[in-house]
Amino acid sequence: MKQLMLGNAAAARGLYEAGCSLISSYPGTPSTEITEEAAKFKEIYCEWAPNEKVALETAFGACLAGKRAFCGMKHVGLNVAADPLFTMSYTGVNAGLVIGVADDPGMHSSQNEQDSRHHAIASKVPMLEPSDSEEALKFASLAFDISEKFDTPVLYKMCTRIAHSQSVTETSDRREPDAKPYQKNIAKYVMAPANAIRRHPFVEQRMKDIEAWSLTSGINRIEEAKDSSVKTILGTDAKKVGIVTSSTCYQYAKEVLGSSVSILKLGMVNPLPSQMIRDFAKGKELLLVIEELDPIIENFCHTLNLDIKIRGKDIFPICGEFSQNLIASALGLDVPQGVTLKTEIPVRPPIMCAGCPHRGMFYALNKLKVTVFGDIGCYTLGSVAPLSAMDVTLCMGASFSGLHGWNKAGGKENETRSVAVIGDSTFMHSGMTGLATIAYNQSNSTVIVLDNSITGMTGHQQNPTTGKNLYGDPAGRIDLEALAKAMGIEHIRVVDPYNIAECEQNVKEELAFEGPSLIISRRPCVLLKSVKAKPALKVDEEKCKSCKMCMKIGCPAISMKGGKAKIDDTLCVGCGVCTQMCKFGAL
Repeated sequence: MKQLMLGNAAAARGLYEAGCSLISSYPGTPSTEITEEAAKFKEIYCEWAPNEKVALETAFGACLAGKRAFCGMKHVGLNVAADPLFTMSYTGVNAGLVIGVADDPGMHSSQNEQDSRHHAIASKVPMLEPSDSEEALKFASLAFDISEKFDTPVLYKMCTRIAHSQSVTETSDRREPDAKPYQKNIAKYVMAPANAIRRHPFVEQRMKDIEAWSLTSGINRIEEAKDSSVKTILGTDAKKVGIVTSSTCYQYAKEVLGSSVSILKLGMVNPLPSQMIRDFAKGKELLLVIEELDPIIENFCHTLNLDIKIRGKDIFPICGEFSQNLIASALGLDVPQGVTLKTEIPVRPPIMCAGCPHRGMFYALNKLKVTVFGDIGCYTLGSVAPLSAMDVTLCMGASFSGLHGWNKAGGKENETRSVAVIGDSTFMHSGMTGLATIAYNQSNSTVIVLDNSITGMTGHQQNPTTGKNLYGDPAGRIDLEALAKAMGIEHIRVVDPYNIAECEQNVKEELAFEGPSLIISRRPCVLLKSVKAKPALKVDEEKCKSCKMCMKIGCPAISMKGGKAKIDDTLCVGCGVCTQMCKFGAL
């Protein structure tokens, strides 16, 4: 049956059709919906893991048990999962194991722009890269077949545009293979040095075998030029130009060039098909490599000694997301009419929501002029003006350990003027070890868990502190206070971030305390369905003195109009934080 599908939904459908039995993931934009969509199929057990490393290890255990398994994450999550991935390349699998990773060119919701193809190359694991929803479905299923055929985990690479765009797919019925019996094999699965040494040659040969298979599999294909609507490209006869590309860049190239140029469209980006590229380059004068981020395909082509001009990053940028306009401009061509939107769309700056429970705590931290080590989540927006209450954000879980190093190096001067903040989900992901080093090394550090009872930034996924699983059913709940106490933190306070004075006073007192201390800033995310908004506040214009103090908390529901404060009653949730700012009782 044909239907229009989001890329991530198509990926989930492909996992279902391939007979996947278990999915363990950590939410991260733009990968999150793969797991959420897969959870709609009762035949697949789905869960959120505390972090990507745990998720991949869980999926590995399931594949050893003989069931096809999948693990999903975003590109930075693959860094966390790299430890098991690299050794899993040596052990191989039992039933199929597919690892979904979604890159984020343009950094729409990420702290860096890394290219996950490097992980595939370094770990010596095959990587598939779909270019639309139909391929997202088919490749997800094909990945399991490759995994089992070649005894390897398979990386399945999405990106923001493929994950979050729609195209037509054709669905099929589920085919669930029989469970593969587990057979004890110490030489294969116990990666002590002596065993690992013997497995390495297998890995090298496997990559050669997969490359040979790819040449006849159809996963990489050549599309010959069919018309001459574009005569020349970069001063070369279009008939003498060949384009090598993949993913969204393939779509953009087709939209700009139509069928005027021959294209080698890659569906498998590791290992790359050396012989296929050589054959494709024969009789051509220019090989044009179009790829987002790093010149991985381009550099590979240079190693083949093709005796042909190769161009790529000398005309295309190494940073940012590509578009039809960008490719057309680089090639000196006009974009076909109707292909792209030429109207300039106003930028909407990111900001914490009206009523966000983090706002009061960040205002207090800004007022106290403390140095704040931040972390990854919606609370990273505490760095945005006018709050500007964050100095450093590195990676998931780095805030607590970063503060520990800062304080140990800086002594009293730093200890009494610095804090670290982390969200509840991020704390469970990788913040516990930071807290452990603070407790173990008796660091005089004040840390704050911003507990909004959900994983907020990626769209309200549950985590181990919420008491609910991925399906919203009751689950085990980790008590933050009890956990911190068990780890050796004796000084623990819980505050309401809607009470600015309470936040300020508690931070002051904990900074004055000698030793490790934890503040839990607890109030559920205002966007949760269980949180009922209060009536919107109103402005008494006669009392309003136009002092703009209410603007200092950066609430999007508050603005100035005609010299007076104005509250947007479609946004205001009646949290009352702004009323604590106004000395004249105008709110």
